[in-house]
Amino acid sequence: MGAIFRVNIIESENLVNTLKELKKHKFKIIATSLETENNIYQMEYKKTAIIIGNEANGVSTEILEASDKKVKIPMLGKTESLNVAVATGVILYEYVRQKCPTEDIF
Repeated sequence: MGAIFRVNIIESENLVNTLKELKKHKFKIIATSLETENNIYQMEYKKTAIIIGNEANGVSTEILEASDKKVKIPMLGKTESLNVAVATGVILYEYVRQKCPTEDIF
């Protein structure tokens, strides 16, 4: 509880313009997509904005084209996808895991 107050969240009326502005400030843009071989554990999350699409349609083509990398969560078995809340939790956990020394997590 309260973690939302420690996470930088940007709301935007025009996401493509916002991503262009972030890139001007040397941010890397990562978007989720099933159409990639890159997985979330292969990425380095320094100065990174993460775009996560909705469950029905994913991230729009326009946003994918504006992104630097596309990533997916590797899945075992026949599971095709996770709901957006669960997927966000998995990705953000990896983001935080990379930023924190191991002894601070466990």
